[in-house]
Amino acid sequence: MSQATNPIARSHAIQEGLWGLAALVLVGAIASGCAGQAAAIAEATSQATRAAVSPGAATQAAAAIDAFGFDFYKSELTSGANAVVSPTSIVLALSMAQAGARGETAAQMDTVLHGAAETGGGNGINSLDQTLAGFSGTFKDANGTDQQLTLRIANAPFAQRGLQLQEPFLDTLSSKYGAGLRLVDFENDPTGACSLIDGWVSDQTEGRIPKLLDSLDPATRLVLVNAIYLKAPWQTPFDESGTKNAPFTRADGSQVSVPTMSLDLSEGSYASGTGWQAVELPYAGGSLAMTIVVPDDLATFEAGLDAGRFSEITAALGPAAVDLTLPRFKIETKSDLSAVLAGMGMPLAFDGNRADFSGITTQEQLYISKVVHQANISVDEKGTEASAATAVEIVAGVAPAHQVTLHVDRPFIFAVRDTDTGAILFLGRVVDPSA
Repeated sequence: MSQATNPIARSHAIQEGLWGLAALVLVGAIASGCAGQAAAIAEATSQATRAAVSPGAATQAAAAIDAFGFDFYKSELTSGANAVVSPTSIVLALSMAQAGARGETAAQMDTVLHGAAETGGGNGINSLDQTLAGFSGTFKDANGTDQQLTLRIANAPFAQRGLQLQEPFLDTLSSKYGAGLRLVDFENDPTGACSLIDGWVSDQTEGRIPKLLDSLDPATRLVLVNAIYLKAPWQTPFDESGTKNAPFTRADGSQVSVPTMSLDLSEGSYASGTGWQAVELPYAGGSLAMTIVVPDDLATFEAGLDAGRFSEITAALGPAAVDLTLPRFKIETKSDLSAVLAGMGMPLAFDGNRADFSGITTQEQLYISKVVHQANISVDEKGTEASAATAVEIVAGVAPAHQVTLHVDRPFIFAVRDTDTGAILFLGRVVDPSA
């Protein structure tokens, strides 16, 4: 892609250059991702500047993400197994794709994502993204010890080199997601492109997600990736000497013995209601916290759980002395979200004939082939370490044709033929298929 041949580059002054240090890091991470050789990544950036933060817009975006998160929870995560996802990562990645969607495709995505991209006059996602990124820092815990909290959120679009992208799409990636375009060659080296993307994700998540993508198709034109990494110490850490094996009762009534932490919170945050109890554990600095809801019956509680219900629970939290026990746990979940997202109300985005992503490019017909999401979390006496990554794979599909209708409901002729030479191998007619 050069400014001499790419109309977007001519009109938008996109610069291309080697992504030096990052490219070296990514190539060095090939062994942990898709196998194969990979070249250095060139990067193209829009001249659009990052939009200013609006706290009110960030709050609106957070509400939309929460609403999506609980919709997704009820659609996908009530199977009875352990699970963890990042609604924020999923929404950020899908919102980048939605920026290039048009017509009914965009409308369906907007409904499923609860209008996240349009919150705050279109500035909600950007404001929330930057607000969350500002939480990192060094803070003193309840014991007066300095603790480092890290929250990293990164967005990276990887596009086919030479694909002519629309200016408004590039502007949105830059101004709302702080994302420059990485130029790779899916067509001729899908394995190498896969390695580079996996390496970028591994780098952003401190190696907690070393392999997000299994493979990429040569028809891939764009992969929109979000990665989130969190390492957060508790404001009041658990005493490791107090951790003992204790029984944990599973949903089916059986019990298992697990390492269980204990903590006496003289100034805890607690709430209870019919059939549930909740506690909130702040992390150092006070900006982030883990809310834990313990229902008497999980299935019954989940059936009525949504963003509004969860908001009522968090609003009810108040000061209390809490004698808390909590099992240590580690969870990891990885899946292709395509089917569940289509079922939630955005099937057009995954339809190779009808998807409309003309806001990305008019050079080819595009559709989403996969939405790969992986998340993991580790909780122990010191705090929480977690990561998530979402990749929206957009591929070239079949250009939509004029739709006609043909009902074969009357006598017809058939021919079995060689389409290259025209030789008819079988020829006949059908006047009564039931005979």
